[in-house]
Amino acid sequence: MEFKEAKALLDKKLGDWKIMALASCVDNKPMVRNVSCLIYNDKIYFKTDKNFRKTQQLYQNPQVALCCGGVQVEGTATIKGLVVEEEGRIFEKKYKEFLWQSYNAYSHEEDEILIEVTPEFVEIWDEDEQRNAFQIFINFDQEEAVYQPYDKKEQENGVQ
Repeated sequence: MEFKEAKALLDKKLGDWKIMALASCVDNKPMVRNVSCLIYNDKIYFKTDKNFRKTQQLYQNPQVALCCGGVQVEGTATIKGLVVEEEGRIFEKKYKEFLWQSYNAYSHEEDEILIEVTPEFVEIWDEDEQRNAFQIFINFDQEEAVYQPYDKKEQENGVQ
């Protein structure tokens, strides 16, 4: 599978926004929690309070994983500063558009920071029209993608 084709599938699966499980780990103590994500500029963004435990974890270990609906994204989180300081305020505008209730309920300009996750490796689980399961592995650093059938009958038939 070509990298561009795999990336297009990832973009389609994620869309403009998703509620995703965020995993982080410090001192061998993993944490998972849901975050409201926006996807643009080939990255995944979410906001959080600068005083939360997850934020402190991200300062100590920026390696994270995000997961939603058969898509797992492994990458590096970068703390970009206050949401209201983002150039062009893209996140704020998109958050209002797609996640209005959350924006309205949880926007505290003085404490909300923007986190940017740069994908490094993605694993997609899916199935084709015949319900044959497969995985797609996307390596962003090498711009490579691998299609891996999961069902034995698909492997035996040599479907790629």
